[in-house]
Amino acid sequence: MVNRRKVAVLGATGMMGQKFVQLLAHHPWFEVSAVAASDKSVGKTYASSIGSRREANLPDELGGLVLTEPKPRTLDDPDLAFSALPAEVAGPVEEDFAKAGIPVFSNASSHRMDQYVPLLNPEVNPEHAVMVEEQKRKTKTDGIIVANPNCTTAILTLSLKPLNDKYGLETVVVSSMQAVSGAGYPGVASLDIMQNVIPFIRNEEEKVEHETNKILGSMSKPAGITVSASCNRVPTLHGHMEAVFAKTRSAATPNEIVKAMREFKGTPQQLKLPSAPQHPIIVREEEDRPQTRLDVDEGNGMTVTVGRVRRDPALNGVKYMALGHNLVRGGAGCSILNAELFLAKKIIK
Repeated sequence: MVNRRKVAVLGATGMMGQKFVQLLAHHPWFEVSAVAASDKSVGKTYASSIGSRREANLPDELGGLVLTEPKPRTLDDPDLAFSALPAEVAGPVEEDFAKAGIPVFSNASSHRMDQYVPLLNPEVNPEHAVMVEEQKRKTKTDGIIVANPNCTTAILTLSLKPLNDKYGLETVVVSSMQAVSGAGYPGVASLDIMQNVIPFIRNEEEKVEHETNKILGSMSKPAGITVSASCNRVPTLHGHMEAVFAKTRSAATPNEIVKAMREFKGTPQQLKLPSAPQHPIIVREEEDRPQTRLDVDEGNGMTVTVGRVRRDPALNGVKYMALGHNLVRGGAGCSILNAELFLAKKIIK
């Protein structure tokens, strides 16, 4: 793909917005041409706005971009937009961009459960991408909105995909241990999270339960899996760990589950998309893996690492641990991979 598409990053100064810019800085298909943020940052250079919160080296040409309002008319006609806007403002802003004919790939929760918006985890439900054709008919615009899942859901559904394909899923119980970066910046107060675990993240459990069924279902009908989630904030920086308990419709041994996970490849791997990890799921044999510090960056943050696959007597199924990078597979990386999929499939130009 020779011509790099001009992209705008909306909400570029937040933690997720910075991750978008970082991942796009040297992308072979995309070039960041505009960054947008809240009123208080408008007119500042991107580098001066994020200041010491910068997590990675920023090319001079990106650091020198001047922040604008997140409105289509203020930007230099981007080919598409990535949204890292807060959920409380993302909805109408993303709709304005779509009405202006600009495809929006969103990490925000605002439109995830909309009937005609694909909630896309590219290895899991790439066939849902065509939902945008009905979306365009309903909204009478050439622009589209494509959502990626909640960070916990993205990690969970990728690990569940080979189980659902081969054996079917009846019941899933998941307990998450979620990093503080999932709360954004400044996130959780240090005196609340240090030496502590907080057993509540607002709306998180509902998102996991509803989004999992939309992703693993058909385009017109949720999957009908009984999903129960318990979500906890823990004092790690990046990486969500999940204890998963699954009852399959057809009997499967732990060894069969491991084999299915290791053999799994999705459409992004088949198409060799730039952000697609070679192995979307890696299964570790060690009794004490995955570990956040050791495994969170597997596959440049796009791989889900699974371990401790064993029989679960309570559900008469299997149980395992899954780990993924919440800002990459669970956020910006997933959204960028969605855009790559849409380009490769020629759904957008």
